[in-house]
Formats: sequence, structure tokens, C-alpha cells
Amino acid sequence: MNVRILVMAILLLACGSNDTVPVPTPSTKPYFPPNGTGALWGTVTPASLGWNEAAIPDLKTFLLNTNSRALIVLKDGRIVIELYLNTQINSTAAFTETSTWYWASAGKTLTSSLVGIASGQGKISLDAKTSDYLGAGWTKLTTTQENKITVRNQLTMTTGLDDYSDAGSTGNKDCTDPACLIYKADPGARWAYHNAPYTLLDGVIAAGTGQPLTSFFNTQLRDRIGMDGAYLKIDYNNVFFSSPRSMARFGLLLLNEGKWNDVFIIPSTYVTLMKTTSQNFNLSYGYLTWLNGKTSSMAPGSQTVFPVEICANAPKDMFAAMGKNGQLINMVPSKGLVVIRMGDVPDNFLVPFNFQNDLWAKLNAVITN
Repeated sequence: MNVRILVMAILLLACGSNDTVPVPTPSTKPYFPPNGTGALWGTVTPASLGWNEAAIPDLKTFLLNTNSRALIVLKDGRIVIELYLNTQINSTAAFTETSTWYWASAGKTLTSSLVGIASGQGKISLDAKTSDYLGAGWTKLTTTQENKITVRNQLTMTTGLDDYSDAGSTGNKDCTDPACLIYKADPGARWAYHNAPYTLLDGVIAAGTGQPLTSFFNTQLRDRIGMDGAYLKIDYNNVFFSSPRSMARFGLLLLNEGKWNDVFIIPSTYVTLMKTTSQNFNLSYGYLTWLNGKTSSMAPGSQTVFPVEICANAPKDMFAAMGKNGQLINMVPSKGLVVIRMGDVPDNFLVPFNFQNDLWAKLNAVITN
């Protein structure tokens, strides 16, 4: 077993597991910040919620020691904690609420939402062949093998394509060239965290909607909930960059079942899919989302099933967007919470399971009720 995966397994096993997932019971009507540059975002004090303000300095020290740039905690849509940290960051400019940072693989959840919007509009069928959108020959598979792969397989990391392949000799396992996409198993026969099939969802969105990814995102999601940000092409990947508050806006949208104010941006039925185990291998994975409170989980780059949930310190109903170097969006329906973190590398894991668990240990000292 890879040493990194072995270390993660030991740490996760030490955390323990709890199978009980509470029924979400939001405490109050959600608040949505107004759109527009410079619009004021409503706040509420930790003390008014009965939280332990005395524990916030320790939380801030933890964030500083783990190369964090921003932390935002929303309660029912209002900002309770908003911290920007620069002390241990090699940056010539201060990081603020308008600074831009990358989402890494947390952007997978954003792309999933765009597929959900297009599906709700009847422009993409989740069970259609991927080749219906990308055309024949988008992989190195036979036509029969390729035609078994669906959009749903791309969304659930179950395409069966070889996640370790570099058949195209590019030196990059994120390679989306047909020569790099080779057969490992039938679709649905295994779960494997594989960037290439996910990245090709951008082409599915463009073909299904008749709009480039950026245009569809801007008109159907970004501008409607007041986000900023854009996708940038980096090697084979489309990486999303935005301000911390835009990340928080997206988390608030998911927390509220895809609804912004009284308008559904993402169909609620699709958000339900995002919060539900999508296959029988990694119970902690939905539709490009991570799910807490499950009896087992898997890690990127491994076929080992660990008998633990992804974050023992977090509420059991938490679902999350998680990216390299600790880019996090955590939604907790039962408590009306959204937690976002942006920053530099806190540890050496591709997906920040252990950092997220440590962060929630500090948050639990603050959120005492």
C-alpha cells in the first residue's frame, strides 16, 4: 500500500466512526446576501448564538499554523466568523474578502451542479452515453466498451477507465487525450478518483447546452447568486478561481437544496443526488461530492475500503466539496452551517481528510451548542 494512504488509514481509524445520521432540522429561515459588488452581507455574532468566543483565538492560531488564507462560517446564511490570514503566507498582498484563490477539486462539485442544472432543463441526460455528447472515439476503448460509459458514470467516478494510465506518454495522469483513456473495468464495476473523465464533463456541458462551460456557468449560476470567479485552463484541467465569499455563496446554495431566495437554481432532486451515496464501493461519495456519516470510505489513488467516515469530528449529515491543499466547502443541513476554507498546503494529502477533521475539532470548541 502507498505510504501516504497507509498513514491516512491509520489516522482515520483512530478517529472512529458513527453510523447515525440525524435528520436535518434547520433552525430558522435562511438569509441570502444581496447580489452586487460591495453589497453588505448580513452578520450575526458568535455570542448571540451561544457560541464560545473564547475559543476563536485558538482556531485562528490553528489556521495560521496550517497555511490558511481564509475561513468563513455561515449560520443560516449570515456570517458568524470571517478570518483572513497573512502572517505565514509568502504573499506581497494581503488576502481579503475580494482576493482570488483556486478551488482545486472542490470545483468538481461546482461542475456537478452545472450538469444538474442542464439536466433539469432537459439538455443533458444522466443516463445517456458520454459519446452522445463527446462523439465516438473520445477514449481508446472499443466502440462497445465506450458506449457503456454514461454521464452518470463520470459524475460518480465509476467510468471503469484506468486511473493510473498514461498510455499517451504525456507524463500526466490527468490526460484527457483518447490515447490516455484505456479500459480497466466495465463502467460501474469499480470506484476510482479519476480527474480525466470528470474534466471531460466540461465538453458534455458545452455539447448539451450549446454554450461553452464559462458562458453556461455565468448565466445559469454565477450571476444569479452573485458569485464572482472564472475557470482557467491549467494543463488538462479547468480550475475554478474565486473570492472566499463566492465560495460561501455556492455553499449556501447547496445548503438550501439548490434554492436562492425563492428561486431554484439547481433542481432540488439533483441536490438530493449530490447528498446521497452514488455507488456501492465508496459509500462516502455522491455526485462529485463527499459525504460524512457513512460506515466506510475510500481515498484517491487507492482501492482500499476504510471502515470509517471521512470526518469523525464533523456532524454526521455534513456533505462537502474538497480540494487539494485544503480547499473546503462544508455544508451541515442539521445546523444550518456552511464552512469554507481557502489556503496553501496544510498536509500532504490529495484530498484533505485529516486537515478537515482537525479543523472541525477546533470549530467544535467554538460551536458549543
